[in-house]
Amino acid sequence: MMNHRHPARSAAAHAERPETRTFTWRPRHEARNGRGFTLIEIMVVVIIIGLLAAVIVPQVVNKVDEARVTKAKADIQSLETALTEYRLDNSVYPSTDDGLQALIQQPNDPAVTHWHGPYIQQLSKDPWGREYQYEYPGTHGQPYDLYTLGADGQPGGNDTIGNWNLTN
Repeated sequence: MMNHRHPARSAAAHAERPETRTFTWRPRHEARNGRGFTLIEIMVVVIIIGLLAAVIVPQVVNKVDEARVTKAKADIQSLETALTEYRLDNSVYPSTDDGLQALIQQPNDPAVTHWHGPYIQQLSKDPWGREYQYEYPGTHGQPYDLYTLGADGQPGGNDTIGNWNLTN
């Protein structure tokens, strides 16, 4: 049995066979593929991603805000239709105390004798997660005020969306 680890034999084997290395020429880009990316390349990619995010993110956020406003306006118009049907059946709009709940459930008001609801299936919240506000009689030139307080949730804020300003 041959021992490959024998020191004398090993030295003799190296003396008999000179070590030869063969190099094959590779273009520079092929040789680099095995090493990964340089710091400069990574920094350039990160800067490009940052610039794209700085341009795209504000536009996406604005679209989300616009979509919420559009949904609130559509909800208010839908509730207006239901309130009109309620008034046609009962000759009056629901009182502020009865509120929009009168569109789903007949109020206890003895004057409401021709309720043929429900006029809507359910009351949804505004796009900011709050209840729609209803007041009868209205104070903005409409028979009633139907509105959402908007993103800031503050009464009288600039982003209040109501049945009196749907076209703005």
